Amino acid sequence: MSTTAFEWPRMHKWEENILRDIDETVEQYVFEHYGVDEVGELTEEQVSELQNFVEGGPADGSILSSGFYTLINWWENEQ
Repeated sequence: MSTTAFEWPRMHKWEENILRDIDETVEQYVFEHYGVDEVGELTEEQVSELQNFVEGGPADGSILSSGFYTLINWWENEQ
C-alpha cells in the first residue's frame, strides 16, 4: 500500500475539458432544437425559454446548467 498522499496534478485541466464538453453538448442540442447554426440566430424569446429551463426549471441544479449559462452569456454578448 502506498504511503504517499493522493495528488492529481493539473486537475484544473480535466475540469476545463469537462466544462468545454458540457458547453459543446448544450450548444449542439440547442442549435439543433431551434434549427440555428450560430448563437446570434437565437431570438430573445428562445433565450428566455432557455433561462426558464435552467432557472427553476428542469435543468435547475443540473450539471448541464453551466453550459446553458455559457450559451446565454454568449448570446447576450453578441447583442
